[in-house]
Amino acid sequence: MSRRLLLPLVFVSGMASLGIEFGASRLLAPYFGTSLYVWGVLIGLILVYLSVGYVIGGRLADRHPRDELLYQITAWAGLWIGVIPLVSYPILVASQQGFRDLSVGLVGGTLLAVVLLFAVPVTLLGCVSPFAIRLLLKDVETGGNTAGRVYALSTVGSILGTFLPVFWFIPTYGTRPTIEAFGLALVVISALALWPKRRLYASFVIAVILAWVFLPGGIKPPEVGTLLYERESAYNYIQVVQVGTSTELILNEGQAVHSIYDSQSNLTHGYWDYLLLADAFRPAQAGPVAPRSAAFLGLAAGTAARQYRLAFGDQIDITGVEIDPDILAVGHRYFHLDEARAHEIVADARYWLDTQANRYDVVVLDAYRQPYIPFHLTTREFFQQVRAHLNPGGVVAVNVGRTATDYRLVDALASTMAAVFPSVLLVDDPNYTNTVVYASTSPVT
Repeated sequence: MSRRLLLPLVFVSGMASLGIEFGASRLLAPYFGTSLYVWGVLIGLILVYLSVGYVIGGRLADRHPRDELLYQITAWAGLWIGVIPLVSYPILVASQQGFRDLSVGLVGGTLLAVVLLFAVPVTLLGCVSPFAIRLLLKDVETGGNTAGRVYALSTVGSILGTFLPVFWFIPTYGTRPTIEAFGLALVVISALALWPKRRLYASFVIAVILAWVFLPGGIKPPEVGTLLYERESAYNYIQVVQVGTSTELILNEGQAVHSIYDSQSNLTHGYWDYLLLADAFRPAQAGPVAPRSAAFLGLAAGTAARQYRLAFGDQIDITGVEIDPDILAVGHRYFHLDEARAHEIVADARYWLDTQANRYDVVVLDAYRQPYIPFHLTTREFFQQVRAHLNPGGVVAVNVGRTATDYRLVDALASTMAAVFPSVLLVDDPNYTNTVVYASTSPVT
């Protein structure tokens, strides 16, 4: 029985190794975000663990070539994976807060969290392929065929472990149940192979299931205010938080407020109000300045679009582009997005801009993916596309995040926009660490 389960074990282990990597990225997102640095640390360490596992697995297989030992290794790996969601919160919080004041805090915190949570199970999974090759090898003449079959099956499992979490498990069930499922799959196949010799390992199945049952419902408590809603979407970890009379949209590691709604005031007292000034950055007009059309790239929950509707009424046609449909749903539920009466489009902003031909008086770029604006929305080519979709005298307004003293991103974006537009002007938001950069297709003094 145990020998017949070797190849299925290789498949499940390959699937789990990639599934855990994607699960790890989403587990880290509410605390460290999803920047290039986080992905770099995660992928690099996972490869280190797998490499160590290959060496350990090969040596163990030569010294103790027994099926039972391999299944014990995968049973422990599955159990460890199964309990990760239960122990992750204190480890992630400690990693985040411990490096908070350091300039390398993002990298250091991510490094510590990944080491503590994933080093052991991924290293154990790395043991599987070389160990299975040794057990399946009958003679040297067929060694290449045996190794090829094992690595092909492991890779096919890894492919499935890539697609299942991304397109089904995580969007449908969430990150932590996804991690539990991969742990349970490993424990089940290991327990079947070990039964009845090692009934202890069969109890691992019960342990993982109990961990799943008693898994806390929440993901991360809000730093301020009262949590009204949280959800993992295909793109973001979403929180809706009540702070006084204001409802705030928080994404991923929570370093910015992405949308806001105040039941007591139409003013947000933030950069969203300054976006209303965009159409004023054009040559002097004989009459009142009022845009007839506006496109919002990064609609989020619709704060800026709603401000435009309140300010300019039915005379303005509003189009909003948002890549995450779950954020739009949150906007309608908590932020009165319906009051904006916008044409809502679910798409990547640059792709949408490339594939439609409309022109606008104002284009607002507020496409945050903290801690950075997506790089493909910051290039000279992108702003040339934006200019091509502006009416004569049209204006683009870009919300740029910064710190109280670091304006490098603001300066870089303003310089890039100045290479495309004849006039670029900046306004700092006194209440938030944001600067709004305005660029007009006409010279403005």
